Order: sequence, then C-alpha cells, then structure tokens
Amino acid sequence: MNNYTSIHDIKNLSKTIQEAITLKANPFQFDTLGKHKTLVMLFFNSSLRTRLSTEKAAKNLGMDVMILDISNTWNLEFKDGTVMNLQTAEHIKEAAQVISQYADIIAVRAFPSLKNKEEDASEYILNSFKTYASVPIVNMESATAHPLQALTDAITITEHAIKKKPKVVLSWAPHPKALPHAVANSFIKTMQLLDVDLSVTHPKGYDLASEIIKDTPVFYNQKKALQDADFVYVKNWSSYDQYGQVISQDPNWMITKEKIGNASCMHCLPVRRNMVIADAVLDSENSIVIPQANNRTFAAQIVLKNLLEQLSS
Repeated sequence: MNNYTSIHDIKNLSKTIQEAITLKANPFQFDTLGKHKTLVMLFFNSSLRTRLSTEKAAKNLGMDVMILDISNTWNLEFKDGTVMNLQTAEHIKEAAQVISQYADIIAVRAFPSLKNKEEDASEYILNSFKTYASVPIVNMESATAHPLQALTDAITITEHAIKKKPKVVLSWAPHPKALPHAVANSFIKTMQLLDVDLSVTHPKGYDLASEIIKDTPVFYNQKKALQDADFVYVKNWSSYDQYGQVISQDPNWMITKEKIGNASCMHCLPVRRNMVIADAVLDSENSIVIPQANNRTFAAQIVLKNLLEQLSS
C-alpha cells in the first residue's frame, strides 16, 4: 500500500479487517513503529470523528501529529498556468512538496463543491497531493470517497454479523442540507468486495453513479428493501443526476423502529435525530452507531500501520 485514497488500495480486504480487529484487542502493540515519524493532517473541511480517531490511531503507533486547518491559512491554487493575481497565495506544487519535508504521511480531508460534477469527480485536491507530494497520502474524505469510513463499516459488520452472508441494505433518509455522495459510494464499493447480500434503497431521483452501483440491486420501495435485513446503513446524499440538489425531503423515508425490525442500525454520524433516524432506533439495542464510531480509530490505525511498514521496507 503506497497510498490510501480508495478502498481498492487494500490488496486483501478480509485479511485487513481481521488485522484491525486483532489490533483493537491490543492497540499499543506497535507503539514504536511510528517513532520519529510524523503525520500531517490537512483539513479543507471540518471534522470530529475523522480528526480525533485518526490522531488517536497515529499516537497509538507512536507517531507525532501535526494538524492544519487550511481554511485558517490561505487559498491554494491547483490549476496550471494560472496568473496568481487574485485570491490564491500558494500553488499546490510548492505546498505539497514543502509539507512532504515535514511529514512522513499526509492525510487530507476535502469535500466536494456539489456544484460542478466533473470538477468534483476529478478529485483535483486529493490527486494534486498524490502528484506533488513525496510521501504517502491518506484520504480522510474527498469529493467522491471516504475509504476510512468504509473500512470502519466493514470492520463493524464483520464483528456484529451472526450470519455467514448477512443482508445489508443502504437506505437513503431525508436531510435538510445537500450532502456528498462519498460515504455512500465507498460503502457500496466495500460491500461489493465482501460476502454480503447488498442492496440500496432510495426515492426516485437519488440514483448514484452507475459505475458505483454496477449490478447491486436498487429499490425505490424502502419497506420492501428493508424486509429481513440484518444491517441497515442509513445515509443521506444529494441528487447525482440533478447534481447536488435536494429534490426530496420526504419524511416517510426516516428510519423507524417499525421499519428496521431486528436489523442492526448503522450511521457514520453525525445524525439528525427524528429526521434521519428516530430516537426509538438510536436509543435501542439495534443501534450500533457508537461501536461503529469507535472502530474509526482501528480502521485508521491499520491503514497507518501498513503505510509505516511500507516506508520501513
């Protein structure tokens, strides 16, 4: 693993999941691996779980951590040939190379604009760091992907599954804001690599990119989709076809106790109670959102461990 920007950077997902679960039982067993190594975390957007869990993961491995909120510094320029006489003060070509001198691994978080589909799909921020940095890059959520969350979700399902091939449903739920597709995209990609019965349910108009869905079954009838589910992953996303638009806030798509039955309920958090998921679900034994959030540390830690081992080889 030279970088971790996609779930497909993991060569053997099942093995990595088991390694993360083993690491969870003894998180400090490799606490000298990162000695004299530095993780620089760059946030173009705010974060709670990703920021804290990734920092904790690095420190569990003995790494030093430096954090920079890009919004509190200056605007970076990403385009070639630009005459920089407006708002941008530094080009990514210099910035990435300079930061690489201070870091052994760089982690980047940069959301999409949700205004320009092609620009967001290009992942120009993440890919610019991959191009110009001389150290490994970790994706802490980009315009189209959140592979740390996806690995977390895979670990959580593996830990809680009681069937050899559980039924896993990704369900859209209403939200007042336009949200990215990154979590849904990476969750689907990851589940497609595991031995699960995966399906997706959402209202018409919220279809995700065909190259993400592939042959995964999609239902516009939520009740039908949730029948006999073992895991229900709840997430909102904005329209992909009418890019970035909120075209429905149908409250009937909220996840309730009646809908979820005996299934385990998952969400990446933060979650809007009684809009996305009802209190009766979140406060019940069906909810595994807190153990899921705890696994963020061990997903990040196994990724950093693999990158550090690669640096040492």
